[in-house]
Amino acid sequence: MLRIKENKEREKRIDMEIVVDAYNEVERAMGWYCYLQDGLKFPFKARCIQKRSTSPLKIGDVVDVIEMGKEDDCMHDIQVNIKWDAGVLSVPLFQLEGIKPDCSRRRLFFHSFPLASGIR
Repeated sequence: MLRIKENKEREKRIDMEIVVDAYNEVERAMGWYCYLQDGLKFPFKARCIQKRSTSPLKIGDVVDVIEMGKEDDCMHDIQVNIKWDAGVLSVPLFQLEGIKPDCSRRRLFFHSFPLASGIR
């Protein structure tokens, strides 16, 4: 599992901007979902940076991210929908890295990595 070095400034932003009024796991999940829904600009290209047994993506695969996953699918990991073959597939956001993200998108991806171990 990917471990991110603790960053007090990042942790404070998460506490004050994302989960400030969250009192349980569901509210924290919805805080993350809304934060990312409001901040990410769809569509965008992303590269797979981590293999996952529940996802067909391989490291290095480039995909088009088209929208957030359904709210109910984002209670433990934030999911995004990608174009896949002739349809749409939902994959974990932490499995992806934005290709040439602008500054605000880079910050959103950076914030989302703690979700690799579940909504905190």
